[in-house]
Amino acid sequence: MSGLVDRVLGLPGWLVLLITGLVVFAEDAVFVGFIIPGETVAVLAGAAAKLGHVSLAGVLLVVVLAAVVGDSIGYEVGRHVGPRVLDLPILQKRRARLDGAHDLLARRGGSAVFLGRWVAFFRAVMPALAGSARMPYPRFLAFNAAGGLAWGATVVLLGYAAGASYARVEKLAGRDAALVVLAVALVALLVWRLRRRAGNAPR
Repeated sequence: MSGLVDRVLGLPGWLVLLITGLVVFAEDAVFVGFIIPGETVAVLAGAAAKLGHVSLAGVLLVVVLAAVVGDSIGYEVGRHVGPRVLDLPILQKRRARLDGAHDLLARRGGSAVFLGRWVAFFRAVMPALAGSARMPYPRFLAFNAAGGLAWGATVVLLGYAAGASYARVEKLAGRDAALVVLAVALVALLVWRLRRRAGNAPR
């Protein structure tokens, strides 16, 4: 993990923005939020901003826009070919969780779009479900934009804070120790995601 962190933090600023935007977009647009670690990449981009490799404003803008546009693409896919997409084998293997997302959308309406932003699986499927359910796009966009802004700012600023810790440790103990600290923080984030996913898995 420390090698991955080192490589990402060593990338040119424009490439950090490009990779971050593509991963966050793909996570939301093509139903692979439970595979592609959009949060991890956004956190790393925030850390890179703190270390001066890229603009914080640029990272925030890219993450929020990629999240909102990715969800909008997912909504349109769900609106036009929703049933066929939702019958894909990769989603059928998670039928119980997909039914849970259906139920959340039926109970909470637009707020489910906002709430779904914070759980990787729901983040991947909720836009398509909203499109398939024919939720009016202006209503979807309002909750999508609010969720994208809140989630994007949160994960990027978490990374920015991690970057501050990285900088302090690097100054006191050197680059290798700082990489280990940042890698541990990222592993903790991944473990939290996996435990949360396991807690939501069908019994």
